[in-house]
Amino acid sequence: MSALAELPTPAVYVDLDILEGNIAAMAERLKARGLFHRPHLKSHKSVAVARRQLAAGAIGVTAAKLSEAEVFVSAGIPNLLLAYPIVGADKLDRFKALHAKTDMLVTADSLTAAEGLSAVGVATGKPVSVLIEIDGGLHRSGLQPGGDALRFALEARELPGLKIRGLMGYFGNVYKHAHGPDMARAVREEAATMAATARLFRENGVAADIVSTGSTPAGMYAEALEGVTEVRAGNYVFFDASGVGIGMAAESECALRVVATVVSVPVPGRATIDAGTKTLTSDRAHRRDGFGIAVGLPEVTIAGLNEEHGFLQFDPARIRLRVGDRVELIPNHACVLPNLLDRIAGVRSGEVVEWLIVDARGCST
Repeated sequence: MSALAELPTPAVYVDLDILEGNIAAMAERLKARGLFHRPHLKSHKSVAVARRQLAAGAIGVTAAKLSEAEVFVSAGIPNLLLAYPIVGADKLDRFKALHAKTDMLVTADSLTAAEGLSAVGVATGKPVSVLIEIDGGLHRSGLQPGGDALRFALEARELPGLKIRGLMGYFGNVYKHAHGPDMARAVREEAATMAATARLFRENGVAADIVSTGSTPAGMYAEALEGVTEVRAGNYVFFDASGVGIGMAAESECALRVVATVVSVPVPGRATIDAGTKTLTSDRAHRRDGFGIAVGLPEVTIAGLNEEHGFLQFDPARIRLRVGDRVELIPNHACVLPNLLDRIAGVRSGEVVEWLIVDARGCST
């Protein structure tokens, strides 16, 4: 196949050796602590990558939206957790079709959602397996830990067609901390919160066999996840400038990259590349300025983006960029990029050896 250097820019590629190394490292880290892994698909949206994760020991996968779940179930990917509320007749009809053909876990944090799932379980004669969602501090969804979650769990348990399996939480505030003691402390607090609520469930006769939590940072501190049964890391497959910014990853561990071409040098110290927000995303990084990392050019800043243009800034007395030069970039937030693409070049030693199809691109419903 073609060499990476011959791909038209802007070109997004994945270094397969780094990708597979990241997958293996997380799998080994969690296994050593007796934790199951149910990696999040939204980071890559690719069946080919999901199969690599399962081959490395993942017990299943996590989908962000129902349409993602539909794609991966159709591809034969097993043991899927849909970590998003299923609300509305249209969504319940689609979930009912999936529920009839495979075993899934779903979440609930409201009586409205639980009653809808209950109706599916009754209509199909197959109980719906539910995790009670816990608010991990972002206040985007979930019950409050402790008594609030227990009261809902006791009510949901009485609905026909439901089988409460445990609880799920996402503690995204962990990304506020740098890699080190503060992050480790945040992960311990996350685990303690989930474990205490699970204990309260069990003391009151509510099943809590599954205690699902953990982002990529939490997975990196697996030793702190006492009382947790499974982790849902996602970003670890690629890592990105945010991970570098908080000290969680080195540039050499960032698998997803963008190659761009300098198309203009309008004034000294400024260069324009052919990758903008439609390639790199406008997301900002944790603990880093700019819109990504210029690999091998630490004095170059990706200072701004338009839709189709990226603006590099540098000291012209120290750095010289010419029209036609190619630059390699690590995006701020790797998880956004696959959803902008139909396929991603899979590269080994500078050669494109396969194309990773983004099977669930645009699956946001």
